[in-house]
Parts: sequence; C-alpha cells; structure tokens
Amino acid sequence: MSEEIDVALLARYQPLNALNPENLQEILKQLKLEKLTAGTTLFKKGDSEAVQYYLAKGEVDLIGDSGILKTIKSGTTDGFNAIAHILPRTITAIAKTDCTIFKIDGNLIDVMLTWDQTGNYQVTEFGVGSGDGDDDWMSRILQTEAFHRIPPANIQAIFMRMESVPVKAGEKIVDQGEDGDYFYIIKKGRALVTRSMPDQPKGIKLAELKDGDTFGEEALISSAKRNATITMLTEGLLSRLSKKDFLELLNEPLLNWVDYEEGQKLVEDGAQWLDVRLPAEHQANAIKDDSHIPLIFLRMKMDSLDNSKHYVVYCDTGRRSSAASYLLNERGFTTCILKDGISAAPEDRRTAG
Repeated sequence: MSEEIDVALLARYQPLNALNPENLQEILKQLKLEKLTAGTTLFKKGDSEAVQYYLAKGEVDLIGDSGILKTIKSGTTDGFNAIAHILPRTITAIAKTDCTIFKIDGNLIDVMLTWDQTGNYQVTEFGVGSGDGDDDWMSRILQTEAFHRIPPANIQAIFMRMESVPVKAGEKIVDQGEDGDYFYIIKKGRALVTRSMPDQPKGIKLAELKDGDTFGEEALISSAKRNATITMLTEGLLSRLSKKDFLELLNEPLLNWVDYEEGQKLVEDGAQWLDVRLPAEHQANAIKDDSHIPLIFLRMKMDSLDNSKHYVVYCDTGRRSSAASYLLNERGFTTCILKDGISAAPEDRRTAG
C-alpha cells in the first residue's frame, strides 16, 4: 500500500470503481507504485504481459508507428482509465513528464470483476466482513492459480459445496504418500509443509502456509500420491472441497467458444456481437455494430434481448463472457464466446463506442 494511493482514489479509476469494497482494499494491497522519470518506457508495442497500468501523476505519450497518437494526463477522463490495456499492446507508452504510475495484475482485476458481477453470492455469506480477523481471505484466494482455473460459471457451486473444518495445532491434515481426497483453503491459521526423504525420514521443512493459501490440488488433478505432509502450526479453520466436486467444478460447463473469424461469419449470418464489459470499457474500445449489456445488469436486462438471435458474447479475456453465456444459456438463448476477448478482433473492426 502507498501513502499516495488510497481506496477513495482507486474508486475513481475504470474499471476498478465497479469492484466491491473488500476487493478494492485487496487491490490496494497488491498494486505496485512506481515513480518514473520523463522518457521512461512503460511498455512497448507487442507487449502481452497481463498487467494494467494506471496514471496517478504526470503525463504519458501513446506512440504508434507514425508518432505520438495521444497524450494521457493524470486527473482527466483518459487518465482515470487503464492505459492501453488491450493485449497484445498495439502502441508504446512513454512518460512525457516525471510520472507516478501504479501497476495491477490484470488477471486479478478480471477475476474480481467476474466474481462481483455474476451476483451469485454475497461476501458476507462466506465469512468476509465478519470482524473475526479473516475479512479478506476470499480476496486473497482470488490470486491463487487454482482459482484462476475455475470457470466463472461454477463459482457459486464451489462455495456452496465447501465444508468448513475447525482444526487444532499439531493436527495432521495431509499425509505424504496418501491418495488425495480433498482440496483445502486455509481460512484462518498457519500450517507447516514437510517432505520426508530417504536420508531424513522425519522430514524437511518446505514452506509455511497462512490465511488464504490453498493446498492439495496437485494430487487431485494428477491422481498422484500426496507429495508432502501438511501439519497445523496453530488452531484454525479450513474449507475443503472433495476430489469429486473439485474435478467436476474445474471442468467448463457446456459452452461454445469461437475465434473471431467464426464469430464474424455467424454475425454475417444474422448473429449479434454482445459486449458484457462495463460502460467505460465499451466506450474505450468495442467491436463495431455490437450490442452492450454489462454482466452486472444482464439478469435485469435479459428480456430486452431477442431470444431468436444467436449472440456472440465477448469481454476482455473470456471470463466475464463465459459467465454471461452460461446465464443466457440457462434462459434458453443460443450463445457462443469469443476466444481471447476483444483483442481477437482486428483493429479495423474495433471502434470507440
């Protein structure tokens, strides 16, 4: 966290202003603040690193093949948007003046937006905001690779099927060499990871786990034996998901994915592009002649859609559009999802909304 950036300031940036307070607080903890001198390159054309750049102070030039395309100034409408966030980058960004910028993991933002906007849960239902010291455990697990692999359409089912397990200090949760039976999340407490070796049968310490950490998924995915022992260092509370549920929920629901050419052919045959991103995202960059309903409003506005049409749904990455496609399919619509989101569309097929 930085003294120069607070939640109130973050909430002025698009699309961060659509996040709930718990997730905004977590973003504040995870962002990286940097002070750049004039002439410093933020990123180059062709860069595909999933990082979003935001301008806190100063000016940044966006440079194309023919020279400077635009200058972004802090405090302006453009300045409160992520800088040229579509991947791979189509332009180069260079600090025009001394600048302060902050960087955020783009996948983390996208997952948080998807979770918030599906509207399938309230954070208080799962212990967040309970005042018992584990207020942000859910936000922390959003950063784990295991949860990035869970299809958004399955998010609600994950928490509905999880079982809470109180544990005591010294209790062995996973034993090396056993078959995997559960995937675990530490809601509260600390645990020790050890592995026994031929020359050290009592085990060597590999790591310590804390609130929000997960373990056990490797053995479930690979069907291999547990490769380490996990023992609680303190009393605490775990959530666990059975192997059957874990493997089932890792699998994508029956959704139809298309590349841009396939999607455009469907549109030429009468289908409709449907952008489910936030209004500011749509305004900044959209596919020409699309329709637009933000995911957060989809249930409310679904009746405005023509259920005789085929909808090609898109967002930035496919996360929000897959959640939207699932919701629409449940209501009898025919949908497919654009692979890789708007970045799959050629530049000449995109327009500022």
